Amino acid sequence: MQDPESNSPSHPLLGPVRQALGSVNDPEIHRPITELGMVKAIDIADDGRVRVEVLLTVSGCPLKDTLRRDVTAAAGSVNGVTGVQVDLGVMSDAQRSELRELLRGGQAEKEIPFARADSLTQVIAVASGKGGVGKSSVTVNLALALARLGRTVGVLDADIYGHSVPAMLGVADARPTSVSDMIMPVPTNGLKVISIGMLKPRRDQVVAWRGPILDRALTQMLADVYWGDLDFLLLDLPPGTGDVAISLGQKLPNAEVLVVTTPQQAAAEVAERAGTMASMMNQRVLGVVENMSYLAVTCPHCGEEQRHEVFGSGGGERTAEALTARLGYGVPVLAQIPLDPQLRAGGDDGAPIVTSAPDQPAAQALAALAARLATKGRGLVGRQLGLAPAGR
Repeated sequence: MQDPESNSPSHPLLGPVRQALGSVNDPEIHRPITELGMVKAIDIADDGRVRVEVLLTVSGCPLKDTLRRDVTAAAGSVNGVTGVQVDLGVMSDAQRSELRELLRGGQAEKEIPFARADSLTQVIAVASGKGGVGKSSVTVNLALALARLGRTVGVLDADIYGHSVPAMLGVADARPTSVSDMIMPVPTNGLKVISIGMLKPRRDQVVAWRGPILDRALTQMLADVYWGDLDFLLLDLPPGTGDVAISLGQKLPNAEVLVVTTPQQAAAEVAERAGTMASMMNQRVLGVVENMSYLAVTCPHCGEEQRHEVFGSGGGERTAEALTARLGYGVPVLAQIPLDPQLRAGGDDGAPIVTSAPDQPAAQALAALAARLATKGRGLVGRQLGLAPAGR
């Protein structure tokens, strides 16, 4: 990492201020900010006022106030400093790459098997524009439905901050086994599962990671976990279009994306952004799943089933039509999952509806979605290989 620039190279306070800043650790990486190349500039005026420019690993760092406070306190502790101003910037892509190299100790990044051009595993990232649309429930039940069809399925809970997959599968307190430098995923219900929640020392511990440390965690779950030969790897993404979606898009360019939304207009509009983000990362959008489409109620008088559109209608179709127009290829509505109290209860109890109540309409819709996705045989035909013609 380069030394910080200074517009006051001969000022007698420069050395002591720089030394003091060496005592400030990045609150996420827990190493000195001077060592990580985060101190871009130190300017010292003749009257002892100090300006320090610090580069955040990513914009919107949740701990930037802590960093600002620690830098201010450290620089202000130097005898002769009369005031401290801390300006926050953001690292460039090149600087972040240099930081990752530093954190890896010069070692090459481990290979992600699913990123190989010859990988036969179908990687499906389940995404949504906003939270609360049932994305994790769809992921878990879809994985179980695929396993019931005889497919070998892995589930990676990539929702770093809101990891709920282990609880939904009844393995919230399970911990993976380590064999040398390899992590074995937790087996449950015929699935292979890994989540950041399984790697925390305590279940109630809060994860507040961004930038390189978040990137390293994702790489670890993809490269250090022994997944074996999978037919499908399902990734439960966090809602929105943030760091995780971008990082996984870079690591798994051959992944395909399933966009989950609900019928109301507000959810449909933000769901389009999730699909657009996938396209920006050169990932193909498989289709749209409309969750909570309707509530089916049996009339006590006539015995006929009546559908109540609790959250409106048409959100899935609007999302599919918008993505089709924007991406230039057909993005279909692959499933409409009815609103079912047993779907919610199954997630709370660790007994997903696909296995606990397979005859329910919601379970049947999820099973039909799995059957539709499973029709594609294993092979490289039609798969994006991440290759470019010679000379480009």
